Amino acid sequence: MTQQPLAGITVLDFGQIYNGPYCGFLLAMAGARVIKVESPQGESLRGRSETSSASYPFAMLNSNKDAVTLNLKSERGRGLLRELVRKADVLLENFSPGTMDRHGVGSDALQAINPRLIYAAATGFGRTGIHRDYLAMDITVQAMTGVMSITGEGEGPPLKAGPALCDFLGGIHLYGAIVTALFQRERTGAGLVVDVAMQDAVFPTLASQIGALHFLGKHPTRNGNRHAALSLAPYNVYRARDGHVAIICIREGHWRNLLDAMQRPELANDPRFADMTTRAVNMELVDAVVEAWTSTLDKADVFRIAQAHDIICAPVQDLVDVLDDPHLLARGMLSKQVHPMLGDAVLPSTPLRFEGIVPPPLRMSRALGADNETVYGELLGLSPNEVALLRAEDAI
Repeated sequence: MTQQPLAGITVLDFGQIYNGPYCGFLLAMAGARVIKVESPQGESLRGRSETSSASYPFAMLNSNKDAVTLNLKSERGRGLLRELVRKADVLLENFSPGTMDRHGVGSDALQAINPRLIYAAATGFGRTGIHRDYLAMDITVQAMTGVMSITGEGEGPPLKAGPALCDFLGGIHLYGAIVTALFQRERTGAGLVVDVAMQDAVFPTLASQIGALHFLGKHPTRNGNRHAALSLAPYNVYRARDGHVAIICIREGHWRNLLDAMQRPELANDPRFADMTTRAVNMELVDAVVEAWTSTLDKADVFRIAQAHDIICAPVQDLVDVLDDPHLLARGMLSKQVHPMLGDAVLPSTPLRFEGIVPPPLRMSRALGADNETVYGELLGLSPNEVALLRAEDAI
């Protein structure tokens, strides 16, 4: 098997909850040695996982990592970090801005020890700017970025998006920035400080809605499943006999194909559906025509017929469907595992694929501090007795 792209890179992952840990997971699955560094009490998501639904996301985001403990409130613990940094290529964290500096182990201090270090910080609003010190979680970033203002129906209240998109977009951008910084280091030999804000990462996802703002000259209404500017039809979710399907036509050819699929060729000459503009004006009628067809079929049949006619369409899958999606399982994006805490579980691999390189097999998330002896022994040359003494001193 060809070597993984990031083989030989060592990462200290101080990530918490979703944002930082997902970045660390992507780095691990690309071949880096990722060492999850936690307080002796464990990071927040691990603590919640013992008694809540957080156990699945913790397992999902912390596969393929070594697990060590380190107490930043202890001088000996901070000393261990300074020693580890000499051996590391990357340190990533998504604490509130200034947290590491307050412990004397911020980016300046650590890069003074290792000038080749990539110090990567993920925050809600960045390391600079008037909002830098604001606390942030996914829902509050959704509120601040405008995501909630465009999600929902009509005059109803703003809604958060279902997935934790701000956290994960932040983690993805953090990964991209780290790899970019590593590339730069190959050219210059010097490390970089990476500053990724969730708010910045989310902004580009508003492209359609901001396009609608410019097109309409006013804030677009919340249009549910319809197009943000109400300028495309069909563009909606339609009822089937056993659920719903999503259908969108973005070209005239798609509309003609849909008419063939629905066996309604006569509508090709109907002036109410003559082109994209007139179909948008007659959106209610277009949706009624489409749903009159989809509602007579199971969603799998709508999907099959649509694909045969080159129509952009998909069934609305629930979470149980997604976990058993034959495409994701065949591709290896999902795999069925037996996890020590979860039992039978479906866990994801990495979405980053490189032709000719098979992603590494999943290695289950480790218990708190499970790799203390291995990591501190290999990287710092400490004996098991010395590691035990660190534990007794509350340094780890």
